[in-house]
Amino acid sequence: MVDVPRFELGASSMPRKRASKLRHTPYDYPFDGDHLRRMEYEDTGRQEKMASIPKTPSMPDGLIEEIKSLLKEKNTPFLNHLNKEVKLIWTEKGETRLGFTRFECDHNELFRRRRLRLSPGPITIALNPILDRDEALYLHTLVHELIHAAGLTNHDEEHSSLVSKIAPAPKLRDSEILRELRQQVLEKLPERQWICGDCGYTWERKRVSTPTRCPKCAKFFKTK
Repeated sequence: MVDVPRFELGASSMPRKRASKLRHTPYDYPFDGDHLRRMEYEDTGRQEKMASIPKTPSMPDGLIEEIKSLLKEKNTPFLNHLNKEVKLIWTEKGETRLGFTRFECDHNELFRRRRLRLSPGPITIALNPILDRDEALYLHTLVHELIHAAGLTNHDEEHSSLVSKIAPAPKLRDSEILRELRQQVLEKLPERQWICGDCGYTWERKRVSTPTRCPKCAKFFKTK
């Protein structure tokens, strides 16, 4: 079997040669404005919820056409090849990313095709099967990856804004998966409680970042 050099975009904003697992450090909330940050997801025995998922992810009717309309004035050299070249699959068991985009071309060949606005060749978009439980998060992740596949490969403000125009990420209160993601982050933190350095009030830690003020005395938070 020949190991084909390829580009993979997922948790990182920069493509890498070959398929590698790329990670971002999880943040307090899985959002940057209206844009979902890439967070790791651990499969912790939820196979019973995954038994009835379809064999392959589905492409919503009209979605690619909507993306083409949105990106027609952007520098997206592969936009007109999405219908023909994109294939959707589920990620393998144990994958912690919500999704990633993989170009089968190596770095040099992909650069050449971008410059000449040629077909990028086969593009694989892999989505985590847990997304089958959350329609809004599924659509958000799929649009995120389709815009990468069109040629906008950076995780920047432009990419974030474009994704949100079509499929904004669900609010934390509306997404069981996002709540599970946050809980997994919290469980890894060494401190489970906050203690106010002024009044001594103690409360359960529900966020990753340090609080601004004490919820009881309202003074700026500081530890003892």
